Amino acid sequence: MVKPAIRVALPQFPAFAGRGTVRARREAEEKCGVFGCWGIASPATLTYLGLYSLQHRGQESAGIAVTDGRGVDRHVGMGLVPNVFDQGTLTRLNRHAHDRQAEGYRPPGGAVGHNRYSTTGGSQIANAQPMLSQIGLDDRGATPVAIAHNGNIVNAASLRRDLEQQGHPFTTNSDTEVVLHLLAAAAAQLGHTATSDPLSTALRHCTGAFTLVLLFPDRIEAARDPWGWRPLVIGRTEEGGFIVASETVALEVAGASLVREVLPGEIVTIDDSGMHSRFFSSGEHTPAHCIFEHVYLASPASRVFGKTVQLSREATGAQLAKESPVEADWIIPMPDSGRSAAMGFSRASGIPIREGIIPNRYVGRSFIKPTGDQRAAAVRLKLNVIEEAISGQRIIVVDDSIVRGTTTRTKMQQLRARGAREIHLRIASPPITHPCFFGIDFASPDELIARGRSEEQIAAELGVESVRYLSLDGLKQVVADEAHPEDHYCAACFTGKYPVSIAGATARDALGC
Repeated sequence: MVKPAIRVALPQFPAFAGRGTVRARREAEEKCGVFGCWGIASPATLTYLGLYSLQHRGQESAGIAVTDGRGVDRHVGMGLVPNVFDQGTLTRLNRHAHDRQAEGYRPPGGAVGHNRYSTTGGSQIANAQPMLSQIGLDDRGATPVAIAHNGNIVNAASLRRDLEQQGHPFTTNSDTEVVLHLLAAAAAQLGHTATSDPLSTALRHCTGAFTLVLLFPDRIEAARDPWGWRPLVIGRTEEGGFIVASETVALEVAGASLVREVLPGEIVTIDDSGMHSRFFSSGEHTPAHCIFEHVYLASPASRVFGKTVQLSREATGAQLAKESPVEADWIIPMPDSGRSAAMGFSRASGIPIREGIIPNRYVGRSFIKPTGDQRAAAVRLKLNVIEEAISGQRIIVVDDSIVRGTTTRTKMQQLRARGAREIHLRIASPPITHPCFFGIDFASPDELIARGRSEEQIAAELGVESVRYLSLDGLKQVVADEAHPEDHYCAACFTGKYPVSIAGATARDALGC
């Protein structure tokens, strides 16, 4: 049987655009955001709004693909959502979704979108998503498929080597393209029969974290890995359209109500006849929901793994106050990541909360900082300390996490320079001591400030009176419930106990989205 060709469509771009862009390295790089819709009047516009609501999950590139029921068109670009799309682009994409209206065809109104924050695939336009390809999935010839992915497939490198040996040509270094080639290979192996299911076959080869939304001419398909690492939810609009998104906050902007989560190991198909479900996994895997979604990654307005993130973070602050009390005059939240936990810490401790650090909203995470001195200056530019609120005071600074500690050290120096008498740093998560292989670009082990250091040593390193972390038991107590018990969370970045084998994978080479 002849293997169907797969061609990954890449945008036209100047020669320099393919190089890795210079950007700030945040303490913990985020993952990606995915969005899909079906049965929507203006699918590109709604996807644009959905991506805007998921902007916190990825700020390097954005893209939207739409279908007219026959073909798929897309637009991708580097940068934030409003920088990538203008009204003219959205009008063109919406028009494509309705091109066949004159033929009496009812347009399906389907689209997928993606925000990207590369883990290791590289900050390049070639890796921007949704990726668009042509795959022979039926006897009518090549079918256009657009795919958006959030996560890290830890065996992507070995899968890629096998596929290349079989003659599959790769054009990017993203694990998302690995899924496309697996899909093409499965279609060739299974043939075009009524019972063939190449997507299920393809996903059974993948180990690690992946939430996928695929756009075909006649449907969208949403899939979640068997461990349920990343959140993926389904919503329904009042008009009867469907939404699939990384977080519930994207459902709200679409005016959709939450139907349910996509279950671990499930593929959900949405087409003109409604929603249909099947499973590609046996269901024998213990769930491994990423606990860091509640610590930092998700929007406070979202409901993730059955809990509202804002309330979870407030509860971590309250638990932290019980575990590590200290006398102080004020609680100062680290904007914006520590604000929710600081509120809970204040309520539990009775110490008043005060805004002493004001963020500059016009300095984005992509601010270019090529040297150490300029990076420090950028931190000072981004966070301005109010001297009158700090000088002579004993303060508790609450933040969600510390990874490398480089930016935290600069922040503490700012507070000390403004006259803080005592600085007690309270972190609403356990110490991060191991790299993540499942979609978060944590530092390599030797860069992690908590690895091999005591809290006292970390305090000396950061120049503060004390540092205390929330215990892992305390964090699990906050996020766990009957439906999502403690052993259903991945906390490998705190413990080094990975739910799946990471043999042959490295945090830098995981080829994530």
